[in-house]
Amino acid sequence: MAQNDMQNEITSRSGVHYFFAGWRLIMLPGIKRYVLLPLLVNIALLGGAFWWLYRQLSVWIPQLMSYVPHWLHWLNYLLWPLCVLAVPLVFGYFFSTVANVIAAPFNELLAERLESRLTGHVAPDSGLVALMRDTPRMLHREFVKLCYYLPRALILLALHFIPAIGQTLVPVLWFLFSAWMLAIQYCDYPFDNHKVPFPAMRAALRRHKVANLQFGALVSLFTLIPVVNLVILPVAVCGATAMWVDNYRTGHTLSGS
Repeated sequence: MAQNDMQNEITSRSGVHYFFAGWRLIMLPGIKRYVLLPLLVNIALLGGAFWWLYRQLSVWIPQLMSYVPHWLHWLNYLLWPLCVLAVPLVFGYFFSTVANVIAAPFNELLAERLESRLTGHVAPDSGLVALMRDTPRMLHREFVKLCYYLPRALILLALHFIPAIGQTLVPVLWFLFSAWMLAIQYCDYPFDNHKVPFPAMRAALRRHKVANLQFGALVSLFTLIPVVNLVILPVAVCGATAMWVDNYRTGHTLSGS
């Protein structure tokens, strides 16, 4: 009974709570130095990508709108904002994924050190040597996530070319899908540190799907904000690690490690 009460208290914390906790956690003494490398990777890649993307929007948005039938042109004032939101979301997730693949070893190290700080338990297998040894496994895990993402993304991309539906319903579906994928992306770092299999990790996240969608949606939205999006990667890693410690660690550290 006590365990159920504790679980109910934990699940009452929303994804919004953990997202904003990430901003505080990146400033903890002893953690800031592990934030630096993911931060530099994100600034270099995401900063350059969004500078290029914002220059292209004036060309791409009219092209997307050309698929809208004549009889729906009166909806342009609604469809434009949806298209403007959808294009950065698609590319934001794509470039975030590339940044996360490059920074995966540093993200997992950040998650590991933050978990140790939050729980008071030092990771048994840590340090630079362990990081180098685990890098192939981490990159394979990024490949597994990409294989999960691509078929679903291609279906949504194909739906974009269906008149009316592609410009109204699909941007909403993209937003929800991007939120779910970003929750998977960042929560996976602490799960992978404990060798929890990818299907088991997804099943665990589905049990708290609303909170994870809230968390991923805020990461998506803040990724669209210039300057702020440059620091979102370590913030999301820290927020997801706090979510792991509160919601998932007890059920997976014994079986997953």
